[in-house]
Amino acid sequence: MSRSASRAGAARVLLAGIALSCAALAAPAAATDAVGGEPPPLLHPMFDDHAVLQRDSPVRVYGVAPAGETVRVEFAGRRARARAGGDGRWEAELPALAAGGPHTLLVTAGNRTQRVSDVLVGDVWLCSGQSNMELQVWRALDARAEIAGAGNDRIRMFTVPQVSDVVPKAHFSEAVEWQPVNSETVREFSAACYFFARELQKQVDVPMGLIDASWGGSRIQAWTSGEALRTLGDYDAELDVLGRYADDAVAAVGDWGALWQDWWSAREGVDADDRPWATGDVAGPWRDAPAQLGAWERWGVRELAEFNGMVWYRTTVELDAAQAAQGATLVLGPADEIDMTWVNGRGVGSTYGAGSGREYALPAGLLRAGENTIVVNVLDTYRDGGLAGPASAHALRLADGSQVPLDGGWRYRVVPPELGTPPRAPWQSAAGLSTLYNGMIAPIGRYGLRGALWYQGESNTFEHDRYADLLRALRSDWRDRFGDGLPLLVVQLANYGAAPTAPADSDWASLREAQRAVAAEDPRTGLAVAIDIGDRYDIHPTNKQELGRRLARVARHVVYGEPLPPSGPVAAAASRNGHAVVVRFDDVSDGVVAYGADGPIGFELCGADAGSCRYAQAELSNDRVALRAPGAGVATRVRYCWADSPVCTLFDGTGLPAGPFELPVTP
Repeated sequence: MSRSASRAGAARVLLAGIALSCAALAAPAAATDAVGGEPPPLLHPMFDDHAVLQRDSPVRVYGVAPAGETVRVEFAGRRARARAGGDGRWEAELPALAAGGPHTLLVTAGNRTQRVSDVLVGDVWLCSGQSNMELQVWRALDARAEIAGAGNDRIRMFTVPQVSDVVPKAHFSEAVEWQPVNSETVREFSAACYFFARELQKQVDVPMGLIDASWGGSRIQAWTSGEALRTLGDYDAELDVLGRYADDAVAAVGDWGALWQDWWSAREGVDADDRPWATGDVAGPWRDAPAQLGAWERWGVRELAEFNGMVWYRTTVELDAAQAAQGATLVLGPADEIDMTWVNGRGVGSTYGAGSGREYALPAGLLRAGENTIVVNVLDTYRDGGLAGPASAHALRLADGSQVPLDGGWRYRVVPPELGTPPRAPWQSAAGLSTLYNGMIAPIGRYGLRGALWYQGESNTFEHDRYADLLRALRSDWRDRFGDGLPLLVVQLANYGAAPTAPADSDWASLREAQRAVAAEDPRTGLAVAIDIGDRYDIHPTNKQELGRRLARVARHVVYGEPLPPSGPVAAAASRNGHAVVVRFDDVSDGVVAYGADGPIGFELCGADAGSCRYAQAELSNDRVALRAPGAGVATRVRYCWADSPVCTLFDGTGLPAGPFELPVTP
């Protein structure tokens, strides 16, 4: 795995779960105490110089003060007051304000005053997701000119620090600030978020506040609270382990190891005695690994040359009685990208992230005099994968400071891809459950927003069948925090990968369909189609300017109520017409057109069975497309743009593409 964003995020993996959890749990009380002899600020860090507050709705202002203290708030001629609770937290509400500024926010409690300057009132947007939301302006198209020409004091940017946690945090663990757009500040900011605001401001002439909370490689489960995930009923066991992890990480890891083992044993095709983590002789086709270890794609093994999936690693180490009696930490080099690790048959750790090593504290009494077995399962989903080498990079670090290297030779075993993808440890940073919600969404508080942008899904394609429910849960969860009816603007996954030569099932296409369905069911959710602006060779397409334009158009329709089609032609229905199937499209601007041929390509007619889809000849007629193919008379469904990186050529007259879809054929 070589996503630069994921490698950057991996440096922040959650290795010290107990310490982080305790800090998070203590945050509200600690916020009322003096730090270094100085009391903490009265205002939450979201309220700082250059901030943007949401217009046209009551403004929540919050922070911490001595318990029981009366807090007075003044802003733009409005006043409010609140009383700090027993934990020091307070929240006041100012009347709704029109766009404008700059203003000064003044907060007083007792003999203390905090003044925040250059505050604007406008529309505030939360931009979240994985690496395609995180991708910075300097990596976008024409970056040099974009950076040099940036300068807009009425667009303000706020970057949430990349932090994960196992419990919700009340405050950021790093310094944060609002920054007006200029050629220095915009360079590292989210390109999709910035270009969206720049485009939207052409039509909605108000200040824009942008909050970027994104993490490369992250799954949607990490951005959703534990309470919301529990409503789905699929994650209770993992969330129970996560709760235990906050109090006793070592014990919880052992519990998780048992759950992981249950998953393995339940796989079809896994024998009852196939327990790769066990001590002693184990079943399976084990082979000697190269001494240098490292990316398995470079071992010269044909089976692994382009392999994305799981590989087991196994080694043993001899300890004498004095060594075995000590406390110990297992030290591993980086594992690309997710490991699950056992010592003497007991789970001791699991971490997401390709760029940093692992250190797992071992429970007392686990080591033994004589032979000890270390087993590491490594899952890789993208490019290079494997356990870093050489063997000397891995060791047991004993309590007396000595290290016992794991250089006695490693063996490996490749897992057949059909066994599926294992569950992710719930405390993992970007691949866990609620970890990024806890560390990056919860610290924002209940800050006023106009809407949220969501660009994510690549890391969930392997579980596309769950994605619709997960996206609904996230939408409901964020509305609970930021306000009922919060608009959600979803970027549909762009094209990526080899172009198809025949109809086939596609995880990416299925996830796009889930995104389409969830957006279609809710008038406050919009979909930006990106199927034509991806890059088949790069999972991080750089044309974020066009993406920003499309997101702004969706916002104008969904958020501001403009009567314009939000995102190109939308398939409304498919019906049988003799020996043809006719698809009718809504939201068509200036008619439909086909690029590069008399009729559009990318349509398929399918029966009920898997593997029954066939490419169809398509003919345009006003807002309809007539499809013909062998067996069209008995087709039960129609698909369009159905591949990881499909070739599809249907657009409207304004240049917006028809998005991917699957529809049933009605009589």
